[in-house]
Amino acid sequence: MSTPQPPMPQQAAAAPDWQAAPGTSYTSPIPVTRTHLGHALSSEWTKIKSVRSTMWTLGTFLLLVVGIGFLVAAQTTNEDFQDVPYTITAFFGLLLGQICLLTLGVLVVSSEYGTGMIRTTFTASPQRYRVLAAKLIIFFAVAFAVSAFAIGLVGLFTAGMHSDGSDVPWGGTVLMGALYVSLLGVLALAVGSMLRHSAGAITTMLGVVLLPAIMPAFLMMSDSLRTIGEKMQEYNAPNALAKIFRLGNESGHGGAQLGLLAGVTAVAVVGAFVLLERRDV
Repeated sequence: MSTPQPPMPQQAAAAPDWQAAPGTSYTSPIPVTRTHLGHALSSEWTKIKSVRSTMWTLGTFLLLVVGIGFLVAAQTTNEDFQDVPYTITAFFGLLLGQICLLTLGVLVVSSEYGTGMIRTTFTASPQRYRVLAAKLIIFFAVAFAVSAFAIGLVGLFTAGMHSDGSDVPWGGTVLMGALYVSLLGVLALAVGSMLRHSAGAITTMLGVVLLPAIMPAFLMMSDSLRTIGEKMQEYNAPNALAKIFRLGNESGHGGAQLGLLAGVTAVAVVGAFVLLERRDV
C-alpha cells in the first residue's frame, strides 16, 4: 500500500504591479498655453468695458469737456483767439472733467478689493505685477484716447466757428492736455492700489488736486512761506492745464508741470508694485 504524497505547495500568484503606468494617458481637450501679459491685458479690457462705472465716469467726462467747451466757444469771437489755440475752450471743461478720470482710476483697482473679486483675479493670475501692469496700460490707453478725442472735438468745433481767429497750432495742446489728465488718472490708480479703499483713495486724490490750488493764497501771506506758495501755485493742476492751453498771460507750454506730474506718478506706481508683492490680498 503506497504512502500518499503530501500536496505540493502552490506558488503564490505574482502581486499586481500597482505602480505600472496605464496603457493610455489622458489628454485634456482644453489647450494649455503659457500665460503672458497679453492675456492679462485682454482680461482687464473685458473688465473695464463691462462695468457701469466706466460708462458713467467717461460719459460724464465727455459731457463736461465737450458740453462746456461748446458753450464757451459759442460765446467767443474771432478776436478772442488772436494769440491762443482753438482748444483753449476745452480747458474749462477739463477742470471738472479731470475729477471723473481720477474717480475711474481709483475704481479700476479698488472696486475689486471692495467686492473681493481680486482674490479670483490673483488666483487666475498669480503674477500680481502682471495684473497691475495690465490695469495701468489699459486705463492709460482708454483715458488718453477719450481725453484726446474730447479736446480735439472741441478744437475742431471752435475752429469751425472762428476760422479766421487763430494761427496758433493746437495739435500739441491736444496731446499734452490728454497726457496730463491721463497721468492724473494713473496716479489715482496707483494710490487706489496702495490704499485699497475707494473713498479713501478718491479723497486723497481730490486733496492732491485741490489743496495745491487753495494753499498758496494762505502760504503767500507769510514772507517765510512765500516761495513755497509761489511754487505750489505754479505747479498745481489748474495752472498746469492753463499753461498747456496758453491761457491768459501764462508763460511756457506746461512742459515742466507735465514732467513733475510724470515723476510723481512714476514714484507712486513703483510704490504700488512694491506693496502689491509684500502684502496679502
